[in-house]
Amino acid sequence: MKTRISLIGVPMDLGGGRRGVDMGPSAIRIAGLERALRAMGMDFEDRGNVAVEVPESLKPENNRARFLREIAQACESLRDSVLDVLDQDRLPLVVGGDHSIACGTVAGISSWHQRREEKIGLIWFDAHGDMNTPETSPSGNIHGMPLASCLGRGLEELTRLGERYPMVDVENAVAVAVRSLDRHERKIIHDSGVRVITMREIDQRGMHDVMTEALEIANRGTAGFHLSFDLDGTDPEIAPGVGTPVPGGTTLRESHLVMELVAENGRLLGLEFTEINPILDRENQTARIAVDLATSALGKMVL
Repeated sequence: MKTRISLIGVPMDLGGGRRGVDMGPSAIRIAGLERALRAMGMDFEDRGNVAVEVPESLKPENNRARFLREIAQACESLRDSVLDVLDQDRLPLVVGGDHSIACGTVAGISSWHQRREEKIGLIWFDAHGDMNTPETSPSGNIHGMPLASCLGRGLEELTRLGERYPMVDVENAVAVAVRSLDRHERKIIHDSGVRVITMREIDQRGMHDVMTEALEIANRGTAGFHLSFDLDGTDPEIAPGVGTPVPGGTTLRESHLVMELVAENGRLLGLEFTEINPILDRENQTARIAVDLATSALGKMVL
């Protein structure tokens, strides 16, 4: 586990239909991320925010993939920042912003390892499938498309951001805590072969069992894995300030167990938190939860 951590903020809410997640990076800073990681002995640096345009100054050019050009540009900048962090032997900790930012994060990590003839795995923690394409999306919001893009499905502006295509092989990707799918997503998921672990399966098998499987998938023949953690995967009672809350998510302890098992595994290549929306939050509770979860993922233990 790396102890040199670089925070990259991505204040973007172009990918969703509800404003506010652009304030996520500020919220997690205010919640004490730097203080918490330094208390663990981490070498922490804050690289500031990637530049992102605001919706008020823009008009969508394509209602099937709203703000595609601007999202792709922000993801290109994020990709380059992630590459620079990895070149310095540091772990990128990316905070958004809506979940479309993951296209840039995964592009950077995948490209860095592609240059070394390695591939990466991906654990996608989310209430939603994020497997839509412009042809299937009911809203045209790109935050419902990033997992598909990372697996090579969708628009070239996103699928080709990295030096490897697809950025992640489908057999090394797994979505965890899913409980809300668009009508066409079910068929896309079945056709793609990506492993999706629903909340029902977590209820039946337990979080330790499903995460053991998820880690095996993400580590199979890879250099390690990236964890993209959408806070809406947790229950709204735990994390109320998210872009698209869905009841019935993971408990606080289940969420921490995800992170503790990730830390114990020791093969984390990048960590990402998305969809923190302070407008919908209670006293910055969701950002504070994200800070606590980050410390667990980076090795904080009770004993």
